[in-house]
Amino acid sequence: MRRLLLVLFATTTTLVGSIAQLSSAENIGLVCTSDNTPADQQIAACSKTIAMKAFSGANLATIYFWRAVGYNRKGDYVSVINDTTAALRITPNSRTLFNLRGSAYYDKGEYDIAIADFSDALRNGPPDAIIFHNRGNAYREKKDYAHAIADYDQAIQLSPNVFSHENRGVSKLALGDVAGALDDINNAIRLDPQQPGPLIDRSEVWRLKEDYERAIADTNEAIRLVKSGVQLPVLTPPGSVLVNSYFTRALAYEAKGDINNAKADYGNALGITVSDAASKAAQAAAKARLTAIGSAEVLPQHPATPPGSGGRRIALVIGNGAYTHVTALPNPPNDAHAVSGVLRGLGFDVTEGVDADHDALQKLTRDFLLNATGAKVALLYYAGHGVQVDGHNYLVPVDIKRDSPANVIAAMTDMDTILAGLDDKIRTNILIFDACRNNPFVAEQVADMGSGRSISISTGLASPSSIGTGATAGAGTLIAFATAPGKVALDGEGANSPFSAALSHYMPTAGLEVQQMLTRVRADVVTATQNKQVPWSNSALLGEVYLAGGK
Repeated sequence: MRRLLLVLFATTTTLVGSIAQLSSAENIGLVCTSDNTPADQQIAACSKTIAMKAFSGANLATIYFWRAVGYNRKGDYVSVINDTTAALRITPNSRTLFNLRGSAYYDKGEYDIAIADFSDALRNGPPDAIIFHNRGNAYREKKDYAHAIADYDQAIQLSPNVFSHENRGVSKLALGDVAGALDDINNAIRLDPQQPGPLIDRSEVWRLKEDYERAIADTNEAIRLVKSGVQLPVLTPPGSVLVNSYFTRALAYEAKGDINNAKADYGNALGITVSDAASKAAQAAAKARLTAIGSAEVLPQHPATPPGSGGRRIALVIGNGAYTHVTALPNPPNDAHAVSGVLRGLGFDVTEGVDADHDALQKLTRDFLLNATGAKVALLYYAGHGVQVDGHNYLVPVDIKRDSPANVIAAMTDMDTILAGLDDKIRTNILIFDACRNNPFVAEQVADMGSGRSISISTGLASPSSIGTGATAGAGTLIAFATAPGKVALDGEGANSPFSAALSHYMPTAGLEVQQMLTRVRADVVTATQNKQVPWSNSALLGEVYLAGGK
């Protein structure tokens, strides 16, 4: 499962101590410190106990701990962190508190802090399988799969369990070890066939193998188990598991070409209230996929790829230059033609769009997301105007008008939506934006009519806060900009921009790994522009990627 954390309730005895003897009238303390108390009642009882100021020392730390447990059940991770921090000031060597606070940081998506807390928990006692497992989860979310696997190895050696096998399999899958992943996930299912998580993960392995019927069957069983009320891991809400199940099954339906069931499952995923970061990310991806297929009557049918072929590779190449209401750009169409020619020569299935207006740009990106479902590599190249608004990046259609901020934003294509729609751990995504040549709105700081809110329109493009907003947070994705965030790229004085000229030159180089290729592109652009333009990239690729053949 993407989200799995186990809390060390068994070790809380050192904190609980004699709380029963010290509790006040009406057994408020006992209500607070019971694992069977409903979350709201537990929080209220603990808060009342704290307000009474009847306890101090380790007993007060106990009350903070159990209130944190109640907050964790409700998904209020900020309050969990506040209460565990307060308890740690009293009992600074409690591995239980470090583990629970680390779990909250994990659920907030702050993985470095979570790793630090789990490491502190391990330092404050003997090796523990649960804490190794939890720290492995945090490493896995950081895409540090080697450290994640090492921690899962430790957890399994100390105490073989379904979840460490499952998550070690997920980590192996991310590194391309499909056989090892399937072996670990099958072991997890054998250990506990009543857990839905391993079934969801195995569904993704079947989809990678293009065995969609098995993929759908596994998610069917996962959904049945959750709805039957099967016991889930501690602090794992059924809603989060259902979101993951519906989203995973929808991807399988979409890859199979079953549009109606795909739409229904994306809608099912969006209809569930969740609070953890992973589930919200899955919903962001589901929303983007549903938007992409929303107007489609038939989904693309993708032929099975023969073993050893490396899979189908698709590309969308867009060059927008003939702007009618803002500054026109002479080179983007030329750049698009040059890049398209190179990619076709490399065996990519290329769709090319030149001078796309709002409707055309929306259709091109929507169709690209649809086609990406059946691809192993999806590459997007865009040349033209790009705009940063309040820290979010947009591609600008050629019919854009100077209008109210709300209308301007609605007319553009949001890069975050594209990233979320591409979110899928079994595919490599490469997005290249030569889209900062100048900003047609950069001088305008305009008020949003109707709300009075100021909209900040900035030079260049923004560095994304994460490489992806979907379920895997960008695993397998690389983003490249023609220039550094917040800077302006040059359109060039020749037929092509300096960036596209270098890109077209190096892409056909056999045996050149894509990140090495971008390093050479960067060096050429810096030289050609006399240090005025420095291309930038951010990678969450899970292995080496070659556009023109290689390992």
